[in-house]
Amino acid sequence: MTNNTAGEGSAAAAAVCIGSFVDSGSVESHRYYIARRTVIEMLGDRGYTVANAEEELSRSLDGFRAAFGDKPDPDRLRLLAHRDSNPSRKILVIFCEANEIRKKNMVGILSQIMNKETLDKVILILQGNINSHAKKVMNECSVKVETFPITDLLVNITKHVWMPKHEILTVEEKQMLLNKFNIEDKQLPKMLEDDAIARYYGLEKGQVVKITYDGAITESLVAYRCVV
Repeated sequence: MTNNTAGEGSAAAAAVCIGSFVDSGSVESHRYYIARRTVIEMLGDRGYTVANAEEELSRSLDGFRAAFGDKPDPDRLRLLAHRDSNPSRKILVIFCEANEIRKKNMVGILSQIMNKETLDKVILILQGNINSHAKKVMNECSVKVETFPITDLLVNITKHVWMPKHEILTVEEKQMLLNKFNIEDKQLPKMLEDDAIARYYGLEKGQVVKITYDGAITESLVAYRCVV
Protein backbone atom coordinates (compact mmCIF):
# COMPACT_ATOMS: atom_id res chain seq x y z
CA MET A 1 0.00 0.00 0.00
CA THR A 2 1.41 3.39 -0.93
CA ASN A 3 1.62 6.20 1.58
CA ASN A 4 -1.11 8.01 -0.32
CA THR A 5 -3.44 5.03 -0.14
CA ALA A 6 -2.66 4.53 3.53
CA GLY A 7 -3.43 8.19 4.16
CA GLU A 8 -6.76 7.92 2.36
CA GLY A 9 -7.62 4.83 4.42
CA SER A 10 -6.83 6.63 7.67
CA ALA A 11 -8.93 9.64 6.63
CA ALA A 12 -11.87 7.38 5.77
CA ALA A 13 -11.61 5.58 9.11
CA ALA A 14 -11.48 8.92 10.94
CA ALA A 15 -14.57 10.11 9.04
CA VAL A 16 -16.48 6.98 10.06
CA CYS A 17 -15.36 7.41 13.66
CA ILE A 18 -16.39 11.08 13.80
CA GLY A 19 -19.62 10.29 11.97
CA SER A 20 -20.61 7.87 14.73
CA PHE A 21 -20.93 10.86 17.07
CA VAL A 22 -23.22 12.84 14.77
CA ASP A 23 -26.85 12.92 15.92
CA SER A 24 -29.05 12.44 12.89
CA GLY A 25 -32.28 13.00 14.84
CA SER A 26 -34.07 16.25 15.58
CA VAL A 27 -32.82 18.77 18.12
CA GLU A 28 -36.37 18.94 19.46
CA SER A 29 -36.46 15.25 20.41
CA HIS A 30 -32.99 15.50 21.97
CA ARG A 31 -34.11 18.41 24.17
CA TYR A 32 -37.25 16.57 25.24
CA TYR A 33 -35.20 13.47 26.04
CA ILE A 34 -32.76 15.29 28.30
CA ALA A 35 -35.36 17.52 29.98
CA ARG A 36 -37.68 14.58 30.72
CA ARG A 37 -34.82 12.64 32.32
CA THR A 38 -33.98 15.65 34.51
CA VAL A 39 -37.64 15.99 35.54
CA ILE A 40 -37.80 12.33 36.57
CA GLU A 41 -34.62 12.76 38.64
CA MET A 42 -36.03 15.96 40.16
CA LEU A 43 -39.30 14.29 41.15
CA GLY A 44 -37.34 11.47 42.78
CA ASP A 45 -35.27 13.99 44.73
CA ARG A 46 -38.49 15.65 45.87
CA GLY A 47 -39.75 12.37 47.30
CA TYR A 48 -42.10 11.36 44.49
CA THR A 49 -42.33 8.03 42.69
CA VAL A 50 -42.64 7.96 38.89
CA ALA A 51 -43.92 4.73 37.37
CA ASN A 52 -41.11 2.78 35.67
CA ALA A 53 -38.59 5.46 36.67
CA GLU A 54 -35.56 3.16 36.40
CA GLU A 55 -36.61 2.03 32.93
CA GLU A 56 -37.18 5.63 31.87
CA LEU A 57 -33.78 6.77 33.16
CA SER A 58 -31.94 3.89 31.51
CA ARG A 59 -33.59 4.52 28.13
CA SER A 60 -31.20 5.70 25.42
CA LEU A 61 -31.88 8.62 23.09
CA ASP A 62 -32.58 6.16 20.28
CA GLY A 63 -34.95 4.28 22.58
CA PHE A 64 -36.71 7.53 23.42
CA ARG A 65 -37.16 8.35 19.74
CA ALA A 66 -38.42 4.82 19.07
CA ALA A 67 -41.05 5.30 21.80
CA PHE A 68 -42.07 8.92 21.16
CA GLY A 69 -40.87 9.69 17.64
CA ASP A 70 -38.45 12.25 16.26
CA LYS A 71 -41.14 14.93 16.67
CA PRO A 72 -42.63 13.97 20.05
CA ASP A 73 -46.20 14.85 20.93
CA PRO A 74 -45.85 16.85 24.20
CA ASP A 75 -49.06 15.30 25.57
CA ARG A 76 -47.43 11.86 25.49
CA LEU A 77 -44.50 13.12 27.57
CA ARG A 78 -46.62 13.96 30.61
CA LEU A 79 -45.59 12.49 33.94
CA LEU A 80 -47.79 11.74 36.94
CA ALA A 81 -46.04 10.92 40.21
CA HIS A 82 -47.17 10.30 43.78
CA ARG A 83 -45.54 11.22 47.06
CA ASP A 84 -43.65 8.29 48.61
CA SER A 85 -44.91 9.12 52.10
CA ASN A 86 -48.49 9.69 50.97
CA PRO A 87 -49.57 8.17 47.60
CA SER A 88 -52.73 10.30 47.57
CA ARG A 89 -50.55 13.38 47.05
CA LYS A 90 -49.79 13.67 43.35
CA ILE A 91 -47.89 15.96 41.01
CA LEU A 92 -48.41 16.28 37.26
CA VAL A 93 -45.76 17.43 34.78
CA ILE A 94 -46.96 18.90 31.48
CA PHE A 95 -44.73 19.69 28.51
CA CYS A 96 -46.24 22.75 26.83
CA GLU A 97 -46.32 22.92 23.06
CA ALA A 98 -46.77 26.65 22.48
CA ASN A 99 -43.67 28.85 22.16
CA GLU A 100 -45.42 31.54 24.20
CA ILE A 101 -48.05 30.76 26.81
CA ARG A 102 -50.91 33.24 26.64
CA LYS A 103 -54.07 33.46 28.73
CA LYS A 104 -55.99 31.24 26.29
CA ASN A 105 -53.26 28.60 26.39
CA MET A 106 -53.16 28.62 30.20
CA VAL A 107 -56.94 28.37 30.53
CA GLY A 108 -56.88 25.43 28.12
CA ILE A 109 -54.08 23.65 30.00
CA LEU A 110 -55.66 24.06 33.41
CA SER A 111 -59.16 23.12 32.22
CA GLN A 112 -57.78 19.78 30.99
CA ILE A 113 -56.38 18.79 34.36
CA MET A 114 -58.87 20.13 36.87
CA ASN A 115 -61.17 17.53 38.44
CA LYS A 116 -59.37 14.67 36.65
CA GLU A 117 -56.80 13.99 39.35
CA THR A 118 -56.42 15.03 42.95
CA LEU A 119 -53.26 17.06 42.48
CA ASP A 120 -51.05 18.91 44.93
CA LYS A 121 -48.95 20.54 42.24
CA VAL A 122 -48.58 20.94 38.50
CA ILE A 123 -45.28 21.62 36.75
CA LEU A 124 -45.34 23.22 33.31
CA ILE A 125 -42.29 22.80 31.08
CA LEU A 126 -42.20 25.85 28.82
CA GLN A 127 -40.84 26.13 25.29
CA GLY A 128 -40.78 29.92 25.47
CA ASN A 129 -42.20 32.80 27.49
CA ILE A 130 -45.35 33.10 29.56
CA ASN A 131 -47.15 36.46 29.47
CA SER A 132 -48.58 38.36 32.44
CA HIS A 133 -52.22 37.42 31.69
CA ALA A 134 -51.35 33.73 31.65
CA LYS A 135 -49.42 34.14 34.91
CA LYS A 136 -52.47 35.71 36.54
CA VAL A 137 -54.64 32.74 35.54
CA MET A 138 -51.93 30.39 36.80
CA ASN A 139 -51.62 32.16 40.16
CA GLU A 140 -55.39 32.02 40.68
CA CYS A 141 -55.48 28.27 40.13
CA SER A 142 -56.54 26.20 43.16
CA VAL A 143 -53.55 23.92 42.54
CA LYS A 144 -50.03 25.32 42.87
CA VAL A 145 -48.41 25.60 39.44
CA GLU A 146 -44.64 25.75 38.92
CA THR A 147 -42.96 26.61 35.62
CA PHE A 148 -39.58 25.65 34.19
CA PRO A 149 -38.14 26.77 30.85
CA ILE A 150 -37.08 23.59 29.09
CA THR A 151 -33.58 25.04 28.74
CA ASP A 152 -33.23 25.03 32.56
CA LEU A 153 -33.66 21.25 32.53
CA LEU A 154 -31.02 20.35 29.97
CA VAL A 155 -28.57 19.95 32.87
CA ASN A 156 -29.31 18.58 36.33
CA ILE A 157 -27.66 21.25 38.46
CA THR A 158 -27.50 18.99 41.53
CA LYS A 159 -25.15 16.62 39.68
CA HIS A 160 -22.53 19.27 38.95
CA VAL A 161 -19.14 18.26 40.37
CA TRP A 162 -18.83 21.52 42.34
CA MET A 163 -22.37 21.48 43.74
CA PRO A 164 -22.39 20.89 47.52
CA LYS A 165 -24.75 18.36 49.06
CA HIS A 166 -28.20 19.73 49.89
CA GLU A 167 -30.54 18.14 52.43
CA ILE A 168 -34.03 19.42 53.20
CA LEU A 169 -34.77 19.45 56.92
CA THR A 170 -38.08 18.13 58.20
CA VAL A 171 -40.20 20.34 60.44
CA GLU A 172 -38.86 18.44 63.46
CA GLU A 173 -35.23 18.72 62.31
CA LYS A 174 -35.67 22.44 61.70
CA GLN A 175 -37.03 22.97 65.21
CA MET A 176 -34.16 20.98 66.73
CA LEU A 177 -31.70 23.20 64.85
CA LEU A 178 -33.36 26.40 66.08
CA ASN A 179 -33.48 25.08 69.65
CA LYS A 180 -29.82 24.05 69.52
CA PHE A 181 -28.65 27.55 68.63
CA ASN A 182 -31.50 29.35 70.42
CA ILE A 183 -32.45 31.34 67.34
CA GLU A 184 -35.46 32.01 65.11
CA ASP A 185 -35.55 30.95 61.47
CA LYS A 186 -35.33 34.59 60.36
CA GLN A 187 -31.85 34.69 61.90
CA LEU A 188 -30.57 31.94 59.59
CA PRO A 189 -28.79 32.83 56.34
CA LYS A 190 -31.30 33.22 53.52
CA MET A 191 -32.03 31.31 50.33
CA LEU A 192 -34.42 32.99 47.90
CA GLU A 193 -37.49 31.03 46.83
CA ASP A 194 -36.49 31.52 43.18
CA ASP A 195 -32.96 30.21 43.77
CA ALA A 196 -32.16 27.42 41.30
CA ILE A 197 -31.74 24.83 44.07
CA ALA A 198 -34.93 25.94 45.82
CA ARG A 199 -36.81 25.63 42.54
CA TYR A 200 -35.33 22.20 41.80
CA TYR A 201 -36.50 20.82 45.14
CA GLY A 202 -39.79 22.76 45.07
CA LEU A 203 -39.01 24.46 48.36
CA GLU A 204 -41.38 26.89 50.00
CA LYS A 205 -40.84 29.81 52.35
CA GLY A 206 -39.78 28.77 55.82
CA GLN A 207 -38.12 25.51 54.82
CA VAL A 208 -34.50 25.03 55.86
CA VAL A 209 -31.74 23.46 53.78
CA LYS A 210 -28.59 21.86 55.19
CA ILE A 211 -25.65 22.41 52.84
CA THR A 212 -22.51 20.30 53.20
CA TYR A 213 -19.43 21.47 51.33
CA ASP A 214 -16.90 18.83 50.28
CA GLY A 215 -13.94 18.46 52.63
CA ALA A 216 -11.43 17.17 50.07
CA ILE A 217 -8.94 19.93 50.96
CA THR A 218 -10.18 21.05 54.37
CA GLU A 219 -12.71 19.67 56.81
CA SER A 220 -16.28 19.49 55.56
CA LEU A 221 -18.22 22.70 56.13
CA VAL A 222 -21.91 22.62 57.03
CA ALA A 223 -24.19 25.61 56.56
CA TYR A 224 -27.93 26.20 56.78
CA ARG A 225 -30.20 28.37 54.68
CA CYS A 226 -33.82 29.32 55.28
CA VAL A 227 -36.00 29.84 52.20
CA VAL A 228 -37.57 33.31 52.01
